[in-house]
Amino acid sequence: MPAVEVGRICVKTAGRENGKKCVIIDVMDKSFALITGPKSVTGVKRKRVNLSHIMPLEDKLELDRGASDEEVTSTLTETGKLDEMKQPLAKNAATQ
Repeated sequence: MPAVEVGRICVKTAGRENGKKCVIIDVMDKSFALITGPKSVTGVKRKRVNLSHIMPLEDKLELDRGASDEEVTSTLTETGKLDEMKQPLAKNAATQ
């Protein structure tokens, strides 16, 4: 399993955003992280989540801790992952 770290792309596995992709922008402690979609891209707004509610993927972005939504969006555009982020995972695939 990939490490939970700043810049790691994840999939939400719980809540109304189940199956949508997000990016970790800060690791608060051993149980919580700050994530963003950003909302304009994936529909996931910036919030604190329990680490058990996200599933890390292989992809990672080079971001500074606490990066703004604009910085995340520009990094996604530069790396060519913007269209990939817009596509949610199937809901049953995110919970497996």
